[in-house]
Amino acid sequence: MVSVQPSLGEIEHLDSKLVKHFDGKLIVHDPLNRSLVSYQANKTRAIYRWYKYKEAFSAALVDYLLQLYGITNGTMLDPFAGSGTALFVASEMGINAQGIELLPIGQEIITIRKLLASDITTDDITTLTHWSTKRPWEKVESICSLLELRITKGAYPEATRNAIEQYMSAWQCENKRVQAILRFALLCILESVSYTRKDGQYLRWDYRSSRKPGKKAFNKGKIPSFAEAICSKLNEIVADLQPQHEQLELFSVEKELGEIKLDKGSSLDLMPRLPDSSYNAILTSPPYCNRYDYTRTYALELALLGINEQELLNLRQQMLSCTVENRPKDLLQMNPHWQSAIAAADHQELLQAILHYLEDQNSRGSLNNKGIPRMVRGYFYEMACTISECARVLKSNAPLIMVNDNVRYAGASISVDLILSDLAEKLGFFVETILVLPNGKGNSSQQMGAHGREPLRKCIYVWRKR
Repeated sequence: MVSVQPSLGEIEHLDSKLVKHFDGKLIVHDPLNRSLVSYQANKTRAIYRWYKYKEAFSAALVDYLLQLYGITNGTMLDPFAGSGTALFVASEMGINAQGIELLPIGQEIITIRKLLASDITTDDITTLTHWSTKRPWEKVESICSLLELRITKGAYPEATRNAIEQYMSAWQCENKRVQAILRFALLCILESVSYTRKDGQYLRWDYRSSRKPGKKAFNKGKIPSFAEAICSKLNEIVADLQPQHEQLELFSVEKELGEIKLDKGSSLDLMPRLPDSSYNAILTSPPYCNRYDYTRTYALELALLGINEQELLNLRQQMLSCTVENRPKDLLQMNPHWQSAIAAADHQELLQAILHYLEDQNSRGSLNNKGIPRMVRGYFYEMACTISECARVLKSNAPLIMVNDNVRYAGASISVDLILSDLAEKLGFFVETILVLPNGKGNSSQQMGAHGREPLRKCIYVWRKR
């Protein structure tokens, strides 16, 4: 008997079957655009503009979705909280919000924003203004040392590194609240004053750094001085805080904010500890199956927050499998109750055809990284377990709203939306709709060059707990 090799044709056939299964559920939704479903729309929104968390969706999108689906009270959960956009928008609408976040940079942003919403004083704001106008750090000798990781070594011009260390030394004289805000402002500008730029899977290095240049030299353009960048950021924070602070004092009786709770760690570890049938909604955007390694792209910030080499490696392995360096997780050892979720993934035809195809391409040496099949497998199996936990903790008929992207590897278009929605149906959800952005997203130049420019769907899934 001759074994049949997996093919793109088989994947396309099974994909078409799923499209028919969800006939009438895949709906192009004209109000959606890539700016709304990304950080871009936050650039002009007070407070949300402070830190450029590139993987975040916009506050305007959360506003829109909460209103569209009538989520107005109770408690909302975001198991991949990121910088906390969904949590803070929900809170502003009077909804209690609980988030889970693994990366220390996301945890820090959420913690600082909670601090600024409640504990900041007019004296603190005056002190921040003094820092932006008088630059007190320039009068001290450096005593603090900026931690480096192997992947951040040489990231700053020497004058910038010295100024950062002076700045860190000078803030020791301030109260804990002001120190926290000054550290946060520094986190916000690290990339802009460095030789690096976040580029999805890694940090791209400017040709002026001491790093060996790649095949094509990268010119980041003008790199601002430390003083220029930090003063601009402090002024922005003060400008946004001043009216907000006054409003909280004058109108706090009229508008009660929802409570925000943050759990620090991995969703796979923490969600099983949450109580059954206790949340009114889930709104989230998990890491995409796109090879992005957040421990690399946010390495400057993680180093500033004191994360060492071993802790960085641990974070990388705790993440939902979305990068080729993720090792397989023993999901049943983590939680024996996930057996049904794993079985659902085992029997998902399209997923298994894709995995078979990628393994075959790997054996032929056709993939540019041998870790891709392992990553794709880990991603969907871990997402199946996450979906089962979401079904367990939601109240009956409560919505789960998820922003996610489809991807392509070795010419195989992977319909993440259809596979996850099919798994959701088997794990306790009814698929209400899959909102499709009017314009699909592109793919890497390598993929487009080899396999054409067919756009990939970017979607928002809306499932309801049965």
